[in-house]
Amino acid sequence: MATVAPSLPEYRLVPGATDDLIAWVKATQSAARSPFEAAQAIVGRLGAHYRDGQAEVGFWAPEVTRDEFPAESVFLELWTPLEAVDLQANRQRVRFRRERIPLQREGEFLWGVISGMSPGTRKRLGTLYRAGYEDRSGTQHTISDYLAYSLPFGSFAPAEFYDVGRLDRERQDREYFSKLDAKPDPDGVPRIQPPSNILQIHVSTGSGSGTLAGLADVYGTIAEKIRADEPLSPAEKAYVGYDAVQLMPVAPTVEYESGPLLWQPLKDMPANDTVVVNLRSPDMTNWGYDVLLFAMSAINPAILGSGRPDELVDLITTLHTFPTHPIKVIFDVVYGHIDNQALPLLNERFVAGPGMYGQNVNFRDLVVRALLLEMQRRKHNYGVDGVRVDGAQDFQVWDSETGRMHHDDDYLRLMNDVVQEVAGQRYRPWMIFEDGRPWPRDDWELASTYREVTKQLPNVFQWGPLTFAHNTPFLFTFWISKWWRIREMAGFGSKWITGCANHDTLRRGTQVNTDARINSYLGDSLPEIFKQAYDNPASKLFHYAFMPGVPMDFINASVRAPWAFIRNTDDKYSVKVVSQESGFLDWVVDEKLYARERTFARLTALGFAKLEELRRFMCVLDHAVQATDYQMEGIISLLNGVVPPLEGHPFSADKLKLIARAWMDDVHEICNVSRHANSVDPGQAEFNLAVREFRRARPWLRENLRAEDHVDYVHPAEGTVLFHGLRHAPDWQEQVLFVANMEGEPLTIVPEALPVPNMPRGAWFPTLVAPGVEVESADQPVELEDGQGVVFTRSSQGSRSSSNADSHHDAGET
Repeated sequence: MATVAPSLPEYRLVPGATDDLIAWVKATQSAARSPFEAAQAIVGRLGAHYRDGQAEVGFWAPEVTRDEFPAESVFLELWTPLEAVDLQANRQRVRFRRERIPLQREGEFLWGVISGMSPGTRKRLGTLYRAGYEDRSGTQHTISDYLAYSLPFGSFAPAEFYDVGRLDRERQDREYFSKLDAKPDPDGVPRIQPPSNILQIHVSTGSGSGTLAGLADVYGTIAEKIRADEPLSPAEKAYVGYDAVQLMPVAPTVEYESGPLLWQPLKDMPANDTVVVNLRSPDMTNWGYDVLLFAMSAINPAILGSGRPDELVDLITTLHTFPTHPIKVIFDVVYGHIDNQALPLLNERFVAGPGMYGQNVNFRDLVVRALLLEMQRRKHNYGVDGVRVDGAQDFQVWDSETGRMHHDDDYLRLMNDVVQEVAGQRYRPWMIFEDGRPWPRDDWELASTYREVTKQLPNVFQWGPLTFAHNTPFLFTFWISKWWRIREMAGFGSKWITGCANHDTLRRGTQVNTDARINSYLGDSLPEIFKQAYDNPASKLFHYAFMPGVPMDFINASVRAPWAFIRNTDDKYSVKVVSQESGFLDWVVDEKLYARERTFARLTALGFAKLEELRRFMCVLDHAVQATDYQMEGIISLLNGVVPPLEGHPFSADKLKLIARAWMDDVHEICNVSRHANSVDPGQAEFNLAVREFRRARPWLRENLRAEDHVDYVHPAEGTVLFHGLRHAPDWQEQVLFVANMEGEPLTIVPEALPVPNMPRGAWFPTLVAPGVEVESADQPVELEDGQGVVFTRSSQGSRSSSNADSHHDAGET
């Protein structure tokens, strides 16, 4: 899409309107009941807003309040293209006019009302802007907009002035917001209610184009087929039957560590000048969790095919207006840490010091605290229904009295209280916290309750124990070793996100050593075992048709596409990061996949013609990295002594970095689900969809098991872990009998003969039957292999027995 350059405007500061804005700031500070209340109000006016045909701009700039920066040194820097800009071009060279307009300083903030700035739209690139100042030595510094709405050329380029009000006014799902599935919080603000199930999608690998527009096209095509009563393909069925779609983080991520820059002026320039800028398309790949904590209000430009934020509203609208039922949209957000790459973008008050993932966030600073909440509010005003907070255990502050870090639960409460306003409707999203505290303490797997936040905030859900990263259902004894957690799920799981297949578990799974106790009953090869473990009929029946909570699937697992850690921006540690992914080749790649056209094309071009050659190289590389503690000279020496040189040339640091980049780009492509759509098994897809619809039709299954319900396994196990259970609908009009071979040898059982207390006899109907199972009734023998199961249902006749009449309490409280 080529955007037409606007006619050259005349920019100027509007003195009277600017004075009014500053007067409002002063009045707000005077009237506020606390400094934090004042900060919350003021940050709402920061950024660039299109109001009454003018731009109202504000920046937090505590770095310019010191004496060495005179007030007259602060300015707004504006960039106007002098020719058309094609936001879909990989590379282009564009002339810009750069101008500086003075801003007014008031305390820690810079303000101005500017005439002439052109707001961006679906078809037009808006004026690019950032603030700046000049110190007494004449050195120029820039201040980026922490609350930008659009970053078409990445986080290190000027932001785009964008008309987000138009996005809200023109959205086509306004009726959806007038009929929200919500109940009022104690203060009367509606709160979105939980879905029955969730599909997790990584935007860059969730459709052929890897963009928000591409994902909207996938759902748009499915919607058209449904309206026309046309059959869906097996792959398309993997996208439907869900009440909610959870997008992995769509915020700006880290960029190329050693370049190239996406925005690169060709020379230093005076204050007002025509400047030629080299522009590159934002083509970084990332799994989404390596964020800068800068401009989280904006969308990662690498997932915008058109470069326009409109794509996000388009996708949300497509889901909200889906023909079978509205599909809720959940955003996955990362606010608990700062990548080191962001340090030039943020002032020093954002940072509390080095941490596990780069830098810790200074949650104690009141303006930082307010800014992060404002980023959250702005981003979710695109129309989000739910928010999943990544790594909530990482939100910590330093306690000087105890000399220890402690969890900032007050900030989690503030996140939970943020109010959205979309299409004229005020509401609060459904909230999910991933909180494994006391992780990373050594005993975290034993000590974590996964209920620390839900105990404090009644509306909140948390990731459950089987959903966390360190779950490997392809290893023997996985299910039986988790029995104590399963018992907790029965009693407390109604507030948990459940399921074993997500971006974390698949990623961790490929890092497991292949000499571990692999469950060979799941398949004849490692890739087959891996796929079956994470797209497992018995697990589906267990989480969807029987246990409490909100089950979640990952689209890559559902279509049996590979998944791995994805990030092609590293330089210093690129070789080390790739070495840790060596198991990917063993667990998810076979000769057939490697030989497929365009698969691993970059690595093949570098000389790895055969899968076995690449496996050997990756294995030696991994051992060399560990043996040398990532000393590059030692790694090169070991590789050149063991691995045959590629194309006759010995390995070097540059060569290894080239291989590392090729690996990440090839893996990113092979993880795209569209490349595996034709291999989705029709029977498996149909079964999985039936299981999801079963759950959607029985919302009562989300609640904890009651005293009259039952879950157990046949013991002694004797080589097979056979789970069985009985649940009763609250009105006692239906009962559900579940039985599944979770792992182990094939076993023949008579379902009605299982040791289930008070199980009714007869009239059981096999409602959900795993592929390959033959069953007629619950009183007849049925053979179940590893991963197979059956769910029977029975319509109850008559009233409940008097002995159970008052049994309303949860099993977990018995």
